[in-house]
Amino acid sequence: MTEVIHPLDALFKPQSIAFIGATMREGSLGRTLIKNLMKFEYTGKLFPVNPNKDAIHSIKCYSTILDIPDPVDLGIIFVPREQALTAAEQCGKKGVKGLLVLTAGFREVGGEGIEAEKKLVEITRQYGMRLIGPNCMGIVNTDPSVQMNATISTVSPKPGNVAFLTQSGGLGIMIFSQTHRYNVGLSMFASIGNKADVLDNDMIEYWGNDERTDVILLYMEGVDNPRQFAQAVRRVSKKKPILAVKAGRTTVGARAASSHTGAMAEEDSIINGLFEQCGIIRVDSIEELFELAVSFSRKRFPKSKKVAVISNGGGPAVMAVDACIGLGLDISPFSETTRKKIADSLFDISATVNPVDMSGMAGTAEFEKVLQCAIEDSEIGSALVILVKSPVLIDPMDVLNNIENASQTTDKPILTMVIGQDVMHRNNEFDSIPDIPVYECIESAVWTLFNMIRYKEWLEKQDGHIKTYDVDKNSVNALLAPESNKSQHYLEPGHVFEILSAYRFPVIPSFDAGTLHQAITIAEQIGYPIVLKGIAKGLIHKSDIGGVALDLRTREEVIKAFAEIKERVNAVNQDSFEGVIVQKMITSGREVILGMTAIEHLGPVLMFGLGGIFVEAIRDVCFRPAPITDVEADEIIRSIKGYPILKGIRGEKGVDIECIKECLLRLSQLVCDFDCIQSIDINPFKVGESARTSFVVDARIMVGKK
Repeated sequence: MTEVIHPLDALFKPQSIAFIGATMREGSLGRTLIKNLMKFEYTGKLFPVNPNKDAIHSIKCYSTILDIPDPVDLGIIFVPREQALTAAEQCGKKGVKGLLVLTAGFREVGGEGIEAEKKLVEITRQYGMRLIGPNCMGIVNTDPSVQMNATISTVSPKPGNVAFLTQSGGLGIMIFSQTHRYNVGLSMFASIGNKADVLDNDMIEYWGNDERTDVILLYMEGVDNPRQFAQAVRRVSKKKPILAVKAGRTTVGARAASSHTGAMAEEDSIINGLFEQCGIIRVDSIEELFELAVSFSRKRFPKSKKVAVISNGGGPAVMAVDACIGLGLDISPFSETTRKKIADSLFDISATVNPVDMSGMAGTAEFEKVLQCAIEDSEIGSALVILVKSPVLIDPMDVLNNIENASQTTDKPILTMVIGQDVMHRNNEFDSIPDIPVYECIESAVWTLFNMIRYKEWLEKQDGHIKTYDVDKNSVNALLAPESNKSQHYLEPGHVFEILSAYRFPVIPSFDAGTLHQAITIAEQIGYPIVLKGIAKGLIHKSDIGGVALDLRTREEVIKAFAEIKERVNAVNQDSFEGVIVQKMITSGREVILGMTAIEHLGPVLMFGLGGIFVEAIRDVCFRPAPITDVEADEIIRSIKGYPILKGIRGEKGVDIECIKECLLRLSQLVCDFDCIQSIDINPFKVGESARTSFVVDARIMVGKK
């Protein structure tokens, strides 16, 4: 066995491959795979394995992998499921360390397939093999020292510096075709199928250390081991851009309809939060992945948000400006020095402001001269060049070649659009094309530029710290220990406030009153105005049934409210009324909600937004998987649309943002300390101008086993 530096090297850098299931049968996928290995000029030794053949493609064929006299690094298995398990066992005995199983019929079909996949995993672990698949399309490494195309695609990818990971083998042919269309080549490619062993985070970390990979593209259908995934991606995304399509913009479901956080926890919102947290740039399609990769792969990122727009047509220039401003980019005027340089290069009728409209009289030379003037301006961070094809005056390819000449003098990104000719199609016709990003439409180029700035900001962003506060964890553990093994249920209100108090949340003083007399006594002790909230088993949304009475200012109002709450609670569930909670009425402050819901495969997910009774109607919320850092807590608060309200608008004073931030961090600590907590709603949390005037007014916690 060849010595490997990384466990995945046996898969992606094998010096020898045994293909179990090799065949030359016309129309078979096995024939396609072996032809791909040979056509791509794999540099290592290739051993076909087929008990019914003496030779395949003039290469000696073996009955089993055990008959091969040489060491084997990678075993490729493409035989029926029952035979695949036997072949995997034989690979292990042979000393193979990398296993690529293309065979389908495993977990994806359910039933016996699930058991077969478990057996396959057991075999790989028994012999210390790393497995990609089963039910996948294959893998590629375009490194000249390897040159391996171990896929069943009828199209070969263009070599380059972009790695592509997909969970869908069916997208492979389209992905490979796009590498030619967009002039974006692949360093490596992996279709990981059922992900029985090698996961997304394994590949991301592997490519993060690969010198030939500068950008990582992902097509994902789900996230396994989200905490490991997040840790791996955070490390890598600080070195290399990671762009992703996450399929399935669906709702997880109202896993806890009585929980505001659970009811609003849509998978798409949570995935967006996870990706934001990790530095992944999310797009909606494979085409959009490649649109970004066209520029990201050039490794040039804007120095500032100021964009120079250069065009030989006024209309397209205006469209570009609108698109830039709509995404927050800067199209402010050039400096006087730059304007003079541009004017000296153009005709008198041309506009020399930003955007530069060179008019239809501009030729090939003018494009290069004006672009050179613009990018030499120290305030300009990037340039958009728009060429409207003239039927007579200029050849677009000549202009693109001149733009490439100018681009070689700068490290600023230059994005180009050609209107009137499908230059992308010509990428498929010619090997010698300008090495610059070329787009078919203005919006795609501007959107790409916007995301390049986003990535630059991510690189400059501080990492932050996960804070650990001094809390009474032992008291909470004693309270939750007897509850954790029960089925899911809500804790009694008193226990909820005990837990929040133990973690030093600013909880409003609350008093239980089982009788009217007790309620009146407490009200007079704490002082009017007060609030009454009904207590009953299973009573979650008290306000929905009229179980809350606000702003009670007299003894008579308390008497009336107590009777009404008792009547309404018993009307919902006969004789369930147990009394009321008495609290001081808080009239000041803004209402926000802090929440958490535990989601399978993702763990605890935090939520923050505007609170009160309108939380689900407005849905102005942000999700982030826990734990969060202090920097992320600040980002969460600023991300909601209602942030200006919290900050203070139209002369109104703002609330204590630092108090909200600290409570988010304390909530993150609480839910990470106790995995028996299934959901939390802290709503409303009335935040005042200072921490002293901020109070958790109501909350509920669900615990237990799902």
